[in-house]
Amino acid sequence: MNVSLSSFYAIMSSVIFFSYWLLVVITILRIVTRRRPTTYVVAWMLVIYLIPVVGIILYFLLGEVHLGQKRASQAQEMKPQIESFMHEMQDFPHIFTSNVSSVAKPIFQLCKHQTGLDGINGNHIELLTDADDVFDNIIQDVDQAKSNIELVFYIWNKGGRADDLEAALIRATERGVTCRIMLDSAGSRKFLRSPDSKKMREAGIEVIEVLKVNLFRMMFRRLDLRQHRKIIIIDNYISYTGSMNIVDPRFFKQDRNVGEWVDIMIRMTGPITAVMGIVYASDWKLETNKQLILPKVLEFAEPPEEQGHILQLIASGPGYSENMIHQVLLTAVYAAQEQIILTTPYLVPSDDLLHAICSAAQRGVEVIIIIPQKNNSLMVKWASRAFFSELLENNVKLYQFKDNLLHTKSVLIDKQLSFVGTVNLDMRSLWLNFEITAVIDDSVFGQELNQLLSGYLANSEPIDKQRWLKRPFWQHIIERLFYFFAPLL
Repeated sequence: MNVSLSSFYAIMSSVIFFSYWLLVVITILRIVTRRRPTTYVVAWMLVIYLIPVVGIILYFLLGEVHLGQKRASQAQEMKPQIESFMHEMQDFPHIFTSNVSSVAKPIFQLCKHQTGLDGINGNHIELLTDADDVFDNIIQDVDQAKSNIELVFYIWNKGGRADDLEAALIRATERGVTCRIMLDSAGSRKFLRSPDSKKMREAGIEVIEVLKVNLFRMMFRRLDLRQHRKIIIIDNYISYTGSMNIVDPRFFKQDRNVGEWVDIMIRMTGPITAVMGIVYASDWKLETNKQLILPKVLEFAEPPEEQGHILQLIASGPGYSENMIHQVLLTAVYAAQEQIILTTPYLVPSDDLLHAICSAAQRGVEVIIIIPQKNNSLMVKWASRAFFSELLENNVKLYQFKDNLLHTKSVLIDKQLSFVGTVNLDMRSLWLNFEITAVIDDSVFGQELNQLLSGYLANSEPIDKQRWLKRPFWQHIIERLFYFFAPLL
């Protein structure tokens, strides 16, 4: 009997051993056949090797971009309406223009190839750089709204001016304006379970929790897939986007010892808002399975302003053209002739983007990257440091913003082409999350953004190459450790 039992254990051990390695091979084949950067593939293979079994489980939970069958089906249902809307827009050619600057031309051509739309003409944009100004403008527009208000944000944090906006939205609902809000389940978790959220719902505002986080949903969708867009649409004509969440910096995460968060938003009026509405309607369909009625093109197809801004709007995330924002950023960096200024709170670029930035600096383009000195993510802080040496050795100028947490996400190319939106220079923003970016081809707006960035630089400290190379050896070790896992952050 002991012999038979021993044989059974031996057979079971062999079966388990064979099954495990078969699963490892299948998982690795799945990883390498996905169109992902090499560093991403190597990082996941390292995780699977270092953490047996658990590494495989983590990959299937966090390593693949999938919305779940239900959401995928809903995304397909939205396509005919979007295609019809796009076709209708083509009947009004004055909305579009291909007459853009030389630096913008390759970017706009790429966008047209992906979306079918040329640059969108006849818009007015206002850059808002102070939190109080942002809230003042939004609340004023909400108070004047006549038909509809739509918002989607990653974070809504109670306190200060955020409460003023809440009150304005309730007032709008009371006078018959339709108000819809989508908030990310992870970013706005506390608010979604607060009395304020209940109060808004009771007032008639539709408040939707997006991409809910719980153990059951782990089997069907990535838990770290987040709704990171910041969008406001008012009466299908006014829209906002940028890096700022619905938070008053004076009340937000004051216990983290990083100071107040520094953000920007842009207020836009004109045809670009209709395109923003398509993005919002698609997100709404994914979350609620309800189809919003898109505005008639005639409602915004008036002759464009003579001095209007030319824009492209890039939505990224599952269901959109894969690596779209990544391709656009690469194209913009390679198109630069004189100067590139980037601001990002999280600097963990892909190899392709890192090489493009270094190549630009080597061919004589002045490349400036501004990041916060204080960061709310210890992991990202150390992962970012792993890139400093290569950037500095290639003449990229690195600056650390002092006192507060610089959360602005922007790119300025040759003082002409501006990127403003929600995308960080990390793998999560570039490849995973739902993001939105406005691309503005306008020298006047570029000068305005440049003035803001000059102010950031005045409040920043340069990272000296020689001092950096002499940092303690233990810091090298920690940086390299986080560098291996940077593609997963």
